[in-house]
Amino acid sequence: MKVRTFLLLLGFALLLGIVTGGVFSRVTHLPDVTQLESYRPSQVSRILADDGTVVEELFLERREVVPFDRIPEHLRQAVIAVEDSRFYSHHGIDFRGIARAFIKNIAAARVVQGGSTISQQLSKVLFFSPERTLIRKLKEAILTLQIEQRYTKDQILNFYLNQIYLGAGCYGVQTASKKYLGKEVSDITVAEAALLAGIPKSPGRYSPLAHPEEARKRRDLVLDRMVVEGYITQEEANRAKAEPLPDQREKDYGSLAPYFVESVIRKVAKHFGREKIYQGGLTLHTTLNARIQTIAQKALLEGLANIQSRRANPPTDPLQGAVIVLNPANGAIQAMVGGRSYAASQFNRAVQAKRQPGSAFKPVIYAAALQSGHQPSDLLLDLPINYTDADTKEGWTPQNFDGLFRGPVTLRYALEHSLNIPTVRLLQEVGFTPVITLAEKLGIESPLNPYPSLALGTSEVSLLELTAAYATFAAQGTYFRPHFITRIYDSEGRLLEKYRPEQKVVLDQKTAFLITYLLEGVTQSGTGIIARSLNRPVATKTGTTDDYSDAWFIGYTPELVAGVWVGYDNRQTIGPGETGARAAGPIFVALLQGVLGNRAPTYFPVPNGIVFRRIDAKTGQPATDKTVQVIEEAFRE
Repeated sequence: MKVRTFLLLLGFALLLGIVTGGVFSRVTHLPDVTQLESYRPSQVSRILADDGTVVEELFLERREVVPFDRIPEHLRQAVIAVEDSRFYSHHGIDFRGIARAFIKNIAAARVVQGGSTISQQLSKVLFFSPERTLIRKLKEAILTLQIEQRYTKDQILNFYLNQIYLGAGCYGVQTASKKYLGKEVSDITVAEAALLAGIPKSPGRYSPLAHPEEARKRRDLVLDRMVVEGYITQEEANRAKAEPLPDQREKDYGSLAPYFVESVIRKVAKHFGREKIYQGGLTLHTTLNARIQTIAQKALLEGLANIQSRRANPPTDPLQGAVIVLNPANGAIQAMVGGRSYAASQFNRAVQAKRQPGSAFKPVIYAAALQSGHQPSDLLLDLPINYTDADTKEGWTPQNFDGLFRGPVTLRYALEHSLNIPTVRLLQEVGFTPVITLAEKLGIESPLNPYPSLALGTSEVSLLELTAAYATFAAQGTYFRPHFITRIYDSEGRLLEKYRPEQKVVLDQKTAFLITYLLEGVTQSGTGIIARSLNRPVATKTGTTDDYSDAWFIGYTPELVAGVWVGYDNRQTIGPGETGARAAGPIFVALLQGVLGNRAPTYFPVPNGIVFRRIDAKTGQPATDKTVQVIEEAFRE
């Protein structure tokens, strides 16, 4: 009997040793609590417009870390009162609180109160998964004691208040304060502090957005707890309970400039990585002008609606469009609309789409001609011409839009009325290489084919490329690479990058002015005449491709440069007669009218070395008393 008892006791001891050893081996592999000293929680990055307003927030966990001294004392007290009233007296694990919770739960026959301290909750959210096992609870307890030994109570509370989840994607009290209260956490009242303190227990149930009545009841309970703990008086609690729930919540971002935002993200990700953008708390200052962006979006959507209303049976595919607005003085992208709806299509037609620009490419050819010594009064032949491809032996006969021939015409007349045949002849005179070289200097990076049809804009380019080329004309020959970021700061406010626009002189000022003066003529008496209603100096050019599949309208004033494109993604026709002037022109005019409004007009500066002479508009010769149509033309001195 004694032997049998001994063997049973020995077996139990061995089993206990095995179990204890297994448990010990599993709980000894714990995270290092010193990680808290270098812990960098995921923070919100923000994209700002040129005036500092927030355009978009980027995050995986929406969090903004704040130092302990910016968290008001009444918020700390509210959290302690409702979550862990003995926080400053226990050593991490509150055995008295555990016993009290156990008794209340037994009496209620359900879980009505927890016994976890703030330190335990911090240990759980930082280092462990939500699983509810004995081993995990043991690990949590050991790690909690280690945290309490290494850090002060204020440090632990600060970690906790910046880490906890408060619903609506908000982590930490600063982000929650902005979301629910519309203010910095340092500015909240006692009532607002109690509201925030009540949320972590059940962020879904106590959300003031989703369940305001439940949130109010929870807030009042927290205020009662603050009275019990001696943090506030009953009178103060009553005044706080009388306050209505706040309605000055933070606005939601994302609708202002989604295509612009995506371009910023792509650019920054190449340098810093997407993880840094979505977790690093960066502040990205950009060139976006919120007012211009809003006007551009409105102009595009209304313009597209007007075009579609002109067709009895419009295609089922949505008509698309894009708008770019640049500051010619530095290349800053002030507005970017890449389509009618980012939610429906993330394809950015302002940057990613390559389409034939049609006659909108012609100013590049004329600028190359002026640079090589041509004058606006030079004559070009508008007569039939044939070309034969040297490789395929196929013939090509360019035609004007109206099918007519006008004989000798000036460069000005040919550009103002967008004549194809004289432009093809001019390209032949100037040569492919000078034109393509100039186009590349103007910022057109898309490949250009050295064929006579280049004069008709058959080589595909993006709207941003072509608009940047026109911006060079507006900037008196200086090319500024389009950009949308000015400065980047880290989460501590340290400057990481400061961008200076890349610039280079690619045209002399006289050539730039001459092409501008010609394009002003397009507005006054040519294909861009719709822009004359702006009642200010504005240089414009239209572009229309075969079958009316692409419509362009690009132009500039001394203050801004804007490009508009309209078309279908599948390249079907926009509709009969939907030229650049008719389809894209009204969008351009609405945009500039909205941006410039009733501001006094400004004039393009005339550089030294330019003279004006009265000439015969038809022959380009000096005007006489008998000249029927006299114009004042600009020339190199």
